[in-house]
Amino acid sequence: MPNNSQPSQNFVPVKEIRDGVVILNDNSMHMILITSSVNFALKSDDEQAALLVQFQGFLNSLEYSTQILIQSRRLDIRPYITLLRGRLKEQLSDLMRIQTQEYMEFIQSFTKNENIMTKSFFVVVSFSPSKKLSQIKKGGIMSTLKNIVGKKDASKTESTTNIAIFEEAKSQLEQRVNVVKQGLSRTGIRAVPLGTEEVTELFYRTLNPSDSEEQLKKQ
Repeated sequence: MPNNSQPSQNFVPVKEIRDGVVILNDNSMHMILITSSVNFALKSDDEQAALLVQFQGFLNSLEYSTQILIQSRRLDIRPYITLLRGRLKEQLSDLMRIQTQEYMEFIQSFTKNENIMTKSFFVVVSFSPSKKLSQIKKGGIMSTLKNIVGKKDASKTESTTNIAIFEEAKSQLEQRVNVVKQGLSRTGIRAVPLGTEEVTELFYRTLNPSDSEEQLKKQ
């Protein structure tokens, strides 16, 4: 019986992650921004109304595809416990050591019995290169160059051309990102683009949630 199973990465439409830019199989480019949040419920009525007006203006100013992503995860308390263990070793007083140890045990017990969640907020800004850029990247011009200057020299030219195309498209994408950052800043929200490693980790945690859960259970 033939084995029709395929690696899971075949179902993920990501071609490449370069310089913090996610390139999908359709050659569209995306940058992911992690943002801060605003506690809307703690604002006064006037402040809430002002925020709504600013956010409405931000949405109306967008002329391209933009996604807002909210990700909920179980709180990972391990970094905080590691910090407390370091503080425990630094305590000179027996009383402070006892209190620190009891506090650590309380935190671990509380987070184990209660489903405490942490939320992360992201904005995904997209850009699709023009048909002209896509045709150049596919090699319409390169096939002609190979016939004229030879395969070796044409390969070098192709690499240089692809880099130039990427940089040009990335520049246009960054312009969109700056517009989004400015629009969000008017609502009191800070936004920072993720780098390549951070984007990779985000995809891994999103596509492998069971791994994170297993690690939390072992804490």
